[in-house]
Amino acid sequence: MGKKKKKVVKTSKFEKLLYTLAVLLLVIAPVSIVFSKATLAKVNFEVEKQKKEIEVQKKTNESLAMAIDELASLTKIQAVAEEQGLSYNNSNIKTVVEDS
Repeated sequence: MGKKKKKVVKTSKFEKLLYTLAVLLLVIAPVSIVFSKATLAKVNFEVEKQKKEIEVQKKTNESLAMAIDELASLTKIQAVAEEQGLSYNNSNIKTVVEDS
């Protein structure tokens, strides 16, 4: 019986590096995809939260603008003036005309 010779295949450093990079790519690619999707979902959640806060602030601003208009109305000013003891006297009004 003869001895069988084993074939020894030597791989170069470049081939080892290439295999290592391929394995790393196969591991890192799915992880990075999942991470990016999770980050995108978080950002979308924050955007929706900010949109809701903006809507609430707009409604608050509208109601405050209506309150300002109501308080600045002529009838309200006259009522407050009368409460404070002021009265409207047309003879005390002076008109100033500026020459151009």
